[in-house]
Amino acid sequence: MLGKVVTVTVDRPMGTYHPNHPDMIYPINYGYIKGIMALDGEEQDAYILGISEPLEEFKGKIIAIIHRNDDVEDKWVVAPENMMILLEEIVDKTHFQEQYFDSYIEM
Repeated sequence: MLGKVVTVTVDRPMGTYHPNHPDMIYPINYGYIKGIMALDGEEQDAYILGISEPLEEFKGKIIAIIHRNDDVEDKWVVAPENMMILLEEIVDKTHFQEQYFDSYIEM
């Protein structure tokens, strides 16, 4: 899946609160890819990096996959097609949620 171009439907735009944890504010856009099912039975979740404004939808390239050792699903990391993002930035930008999981990043 790495390198594939996908469209992410943003259901948690940057600056909004997590529906079950109101103390968690999304510092990045977060959503899902319609029609691609993840192992949890829901559509595949994706973090969007490289964009600094709230979005409703975004078309970009999968630059990384966050594999969770203690969860059934992976998270995809999507960015603008010509943008390079370092591993350290992915770790930093997704920490707000990934800090609660034992995971590793494939690039």
